[in-house]
Amino acid sequence: MNPFPDRPTELDQLADGFVESYAASQPTVATYIGVAGHDDRWPDLSSEGHESHADLLRSTRARVEALEPTDRRDEVARSAMLERIGAELDRYDAGYAQAELNTIDSPLQGFRGTFDLMPTETEEDWATVAARLAAMPAALLRYARGLDDAASRGNVSAARQVRLAAERARQWAGTPDRPGFFTDLVGQAPESVDGALGRDLADAAERVSGSLHGFADHLERVLLPSAPAVDGVGRDRYLLESSYHTGARLDLDETYEWGWAELARIVAEKRRVAEEIAPGQGVAGAMAALDADPARMIRGRAALQAWLQDTGDRAIAALDGVHFDIPEPVRRLEGRLTPTAGEGVYYSAPTEDFSRPGRMWWSLPEGVEDMTTWRETTTVFHEGVPGHHLQIGQAVHNADRLNRWQRLLCWCSANAEGWGLYAERLMEELGFLDDPGDRLGMLDAQELRAARVVLDIGLHLDLPIPSGAAESDRWSYDVALAFLREHVSMEDAMRVDELHRYLGWPGQAPVYKVGERLLLVCRDEAQRRMGAEFDLKRWHADVLDLGQLGLDPLAAELARMTAP
Repeated sequence: MNPFPDRPTELDQLADGFVESYAASQPTVATYIGVAGHDDRWPDLSSEGHESHADLLRSTRARVEALEPTDRRDEVARSAMLERIGAELDRYDAGYAQAELNTIDSPLQGFRGTFDLMPTETEEDWATVAARLAAMPAALLRYARGLDDAASRGNVSAARQVRLAAERARQWAGTPDRPGFFTDLVGQAPESVDGALGRDLADAAERVSGSLHGFADHLERVLLPSAPAVDGVGRDRYLLESSYHTGARLDLDETYEWGWAELARIVAEKRRVAEEIAPGQGVAGAMAALDADPARMIRGRAALQAWLQDTGDRAIAALDGVHFDIPEPVRRLEGRLTPTAGEGVYYSAPTEDFSRPGRMWWSLPEGVEDMTTWRETTTVFHEGVPGHHLQIGQAVHNADRLNRWQRLLCWCSANAEGWGLYAERLMEELGFLDDPGDRLGMLDAQELRAARVVLDIGLHLDLPIPSGAAESDRWSYDVALAFLREHVSMEDAMRVDELHRYLGWPGQAPVYKVGERLLLVCRDEAQRRMGAEFDLKRWHADVLDLGQLGLDPLAAELARMTAP
């Protein structure tokens, strides 16, 4: 039975229309969320295109502001739309969205990653791929012009990010001796795709590779001379970017101090668990013992993908009906490996009709085929169930509670990543990480996330480092890399990639721990207020049924729901 029979409201109708308008304005987002009709197009990243998108945000925000909510559900949706649309618009008004270029998450990455989500089962699918490839050189030119215009107004990414972006573009473009991503992509077309369509695909891939080389040359020749040498963005920009990623106005200095304390707590806990695994050998000795354990080693891409799938499936089976009531379509989760190296681990949402399921993606470093499981088990819970897949998949499924914008477009990084990290902690509490190796893997991931808090805030705001906590009392690139080498157990090339990510994506790295912190505080408050009536399964359902909210609105709504 629909608990909200008086639907849709005027706000619901506005939200539904906004999804269609947003998808038309941002075709790569349309592909991501599964809105049909835009898979052969690219967003207009010129100054004019950015202004058109900002106008859409402004007009929608004004219309939402003018509406009176009809009930509590409408109030939550209205609050979410005003906060999230406003946060996105703030980046345009400041000129940061128009200048976006970095090594991890900017429009550049969309030109490659979008193809991972496009269907390729039929000849019609491949014709759509060919059309999108054919449109890509012009889209890259508009992107370059937009970046140039933003730079002329004083907004340009740091020189390091410009150089890294050029390097990434050339990597995807490939060379005659080493074909790039797009040549490989069209090479996957079945034999039935031949004749004119086959030639169109091959020609388009060749032109795309040339345009990527040209884009990289343009970045270095035109954009780089005006790019600042300093990596840190300063307090004013950081506050705005942090608000966008968290949906809250953090006390950055307090969060920085808390991050140091949280890091120390996790390091101490890691040492205790390491003693269980390899007594007297410290954390490094315990990790070496785990890495040498053949029972924890997966060899080859096919074996890794099978392990991801099996681990995700077993978590769903164990949790469903016991700790969560998982809707039937959300019980399908795919584990995938990315086609190119160096893209990290991430989740992609299901389409609205679940014809494309939710997927957790793993990226292996260049040349690496083997992986140990003790580091990865906790990450499957983060990306899959009860983490991103459950949170996002349940929102997509909740058509009777959430409007279409809430289900498909509403996104707050701190809410999503905070829930993902909370999911890891929850699985430890529920006994799914009782194996000391898997628990050490969870703590190792937690140490990385805590290190991100202090490094990201400290470096961008140029804050002092506590005495003895690093090799200097001030942050710099070299100090930050040395700090990661102390606190992050991964290959050095991956540590460097991590640092480059933080430098190019200010305010995002702390959101994992910040979001987890808020959820734990809200849960403790609910337990205190409700006493013996507190039901953890019900509380989790209440959190998930809210959909995505910024942290400030989330905290206010959870407090209201458990108020005496």
